[in-house]
Amino acid sequence: MNQNQQPKPDDRSDNVEKLQEMVQNTIENIEESEETLKYTDSDQERQNIEAKNARREDSIQAMRAEIKDEAHDR
Repeated sequence: MNQNQQPKPDDRSDNVEKLQEMVQNTIENIEESEETLKYTDSDQERQNIEAKNARREDSIQAMRAEIKDEAHDR
């Protein structure tokens, strides 16, 4: 690192809000993809969407756990 450059300070003051927004966006993505499932004829596409939604659900659980940790650390 250049001698004149300083690393940015670790600002976590708005992490809870950012995580909550990410959870909400992920929920909206799940809802939109479930709507798409209604019009999908391809079994492969259906499996892909369902697998992606399962990963999204896992992400939501992880983000909610992180929200609890961040809120507790405040």
